[in-house]
Amino acid sequence: MEQSQVLAIEVHGLAKRFGSTVAVDGLDLSVRAGSIYGLLGPNGAGKTTTVRLLATLLRPDAGQVTVLGHDVVRAPQEVRRRIALTGQFASVDETLSGRENLVLLARLLGFDGRAARSRAAALLQAFDLEAAGGREVRTYSGGMRRRLDIAASLIVVPDLLFLDEPTTGLDPASRAQVWDIVRELAAAGTTVLLTTQYLEEADRLADRIAVIDRGHVIAEGTSGELKASTGTSVLHLRLADASRRDAAAAILDTRLGGKVHPLDDPHALSVQVGDRDAVAPALAALGPAGIAVDSYALGQPSLDEVFLALTGHGAVADGSQGSGTQPGGAR
Repeated sequence: MEQSQVLAIEVHGLAKRFGSTVAVDGLDLSVRAGSIYGLLGPNGAGKTTTVRLLATLLRPDAGQVTVLGHDVVRAPQEVRRRIALTGQFASVDETLSGRENLVLLARLLGFDGRAARSRAAALLQAFDLEAAGGREVRTYSGGMRRRLDIAASLIVVPDLLFLDEPTTGLDPASRAQVWDIVRELAAAGTTVLLTTQYLEEADRLADRIAVIDRGHVIAEGTSGELKASTGTSVLHLRLADASRRDAAAAILDTRLGGKVHPLDDPHALSVQVGDRDAVAPALAALGPAGIAVDSYALGQPSLDEVFLALTGHGAVADGSQGSGTQPGGAR
């Protein structure tokens, strides 16, 4: 069977509670081998808990979970031998150099001294850290630490890599570097499951995306499929007078019947459009109400707008902290 048809992760009815709090509630997932799969969700949606359950760091209360052909409850060691996890925060030792961190982890994973040094050198080169390899990690920038943390997860190249908020807090240049690394891993055959608070990240990287809210999947598909699910088009407007935005929203809601969303710019708003022929009359109705429009555009919704339409709120990183794991165990 071709890799594209094999499931790296298969989840049915996954559930996890912490006391009276339901973190994951009947969640279903199917992730193809060799793909990049994105989990999107607001704060407390259950993304990080889901990753920890799939990575065998938590035991599910209910449901069936198969990772790389192994049941996570009955054969957790088999799962751990073939996965790696990079959490939300770098978990390397700041008092050691980048090279020393990688050599230490390689030795813990069974490499002899020469092989450990060779693997560390190869990873430092691959992640553009060769020049900084001899420096203590405490001197690294946030982007350098994140790249080193991902490199540490790849001492033994896993069949499945979990990335929990891999670019949180990084500047745009560092984020782009991490994106390139993720694409290269997937191109080489590693399945990648990532959670992210950056909708652009999921849009750029993920082959398929699951939107999670209150512990279960509320939408799933490609980026294009998710965008199409909320309406054929979105109308973006920028008003001359920000104080008239509420009045404009009321008129557009009546005329177009779609959800109206105020944007960060106080002059701007967007509205879902089911009938494109209704747009011109709706815009014409703003003039008699004394509402001047500086600019407008009709196009496909962004993933941000899809997320807001599906959940009613924005996407924020889960509050729980991740921890990195290596194939064969946790660290």
